[in-house]
Amino acid sequence: MNEIFNYQEGNLPLAGYPNQFQDEAIDAENMVIGAVFLVPETVYELILEPYHFSQKRNQIIFQAMIDLRQESRGIDMVTVVNKLGSQIEHIGGVSYLTNLSVSCPTTVHLEEYQQLVLEQYKLRELKRAAAGFLNYGRMREAESFYQTFIKLQELGITQKETKEDVLLEIFNEMFEDHGDLNGIDTGFESLNRMTSGWSNGDLIVLAGRPSMGKTAFALALAMNCCLKGGVVDVFSLEMTKKQLVKRLLSCMTRVDGSKWKNPYKFFSEEDQEKSNSALGIYHKWNLQIHDESRKMISEIRAQIQKTRREFPNEDYLVVIDYLQMITVLGKFDRHDLAIASITKELKQIARQYQVPIILLSQLSRGVEQRMDKRPKMSDLRDSGSIEQDADIIMLLYRDEYYNKEASDNKFIEIDLAKHRNGPVGSFRLLFEKEFGAFVDVLGMQECNGEA
Repeated sequence: MNEIFNYQEGNLPLAGYPNQFQDEAIDAENMVIGAVFLVPETVYELILEPYHFSQKRNQIIFQAMIDLRQESRGIDMVTVVNKLGSQIEHIGGVSYLTNLSVSCPTTVHLEEYQQLVLEQYKLRELKRAAAGFLNYGRMREAESFYQTFIKLQELGITQKETKEDVLLEIFNEMFEDHGDLNGIDTGFESLNRMTSGWSNGDLIVLAGRPSMGKTAFALALAMNCCLKGGVVDVFSLEMTKKQLVKRLLSCMTRVDGSKWKNPYKFFSEEDQEKSNSALGIYHKWNLQIHDESRKMISEIRAQIQKTRREFPNEDYLVVIDYLQMITVLGKFDRHDLAIASITKELKQIARQYQVPIILLSQLSRGVEQRMDKRPKMSDLRDSGSIEQDADIIMLLYRDEYYNKEASDNKFIEIDLAKHRNGPVGSFRLLFEKEFGAFVDVLGMQECNGEA
């Protein structure tokens, strides 16, 4: 949180801040510092940082306490005065420290004091960010306010789930059959066996070179979720809504995708009947495609929040096509830092709204320089942040793209290169590219709209 904070230059309330709230914050801050003087060991229980305090002198005193804690030295009047050195005059002298040291009669309510300090800090930062937007009214300040709000949301939140709750949940799982899946059905037996389905809160990266079938496979996963009654948001930053819907309909009907360029001319009577039926099925699905070419993380978050609020209990899947097309606001020294900010926030969104997010990503051209064109995790563009934030990384490879004469070139290889909570490995699916459809060789489970 240091990046959104600067020490206050004085001890007076900020302009525009009601004194009653400032007084309440100061009282809580004094009690926290007094509690540490009363029972020095409580300093190890605090998550507060000096910048959370509203007064400069309280910030200086608490910083001295933190320094003593890091040095494994005792905290009392003598050690704090010694640590402050010449700064003692800037905080009101020894008399102010003495008053603080006797201000807290008990540490019983220390957690409440700490939460109050954090809440007042959040309000100050939000007001400061809002004032910046109101003064200038530019998108840069609006984005800054949004980022400030997001960063402050989880500050100070304590884990409500107790050890007993976790143990009881594990105990119940030992005597309840939850089936083979712990998450959303992927629609492919081979993939289900390795992942047990998509888990809520996971960030799943689907990567490959151009023309490897990333979008087609992501749409197949979205469609399989809908076939099971799930809800899907697809954020397409490259293709239009109409293009994607035609791909879905082609997969559902097994009508050659090229015919959709002029269905009136190329469709047979059977094609027409299948397509009419598929249109009805698609209309009933809770699948929304958002095809704005410029999309910011804040807009993606807002849509996910809206959908989750509308469907709080249904299986919900998010597909984003693709990472490198997401609009980044703000200035970054390097492109990889910008990408890192995106993947980090998408992972936070996945956890906050308990939704698996499938994020498509390009691979670097380094793949083309090797004899073996099969991708590796190191081929991910800006791979460091992606590898760190992703729970699952799937790498796609089609031999047909490089070797059109191969006998088994109708297969697509999917390498589960990273799996934070399970096994890694690879499997193959039959890829009928004229339909954009996939057939699971293991389960012989087709991607179609007749389930």
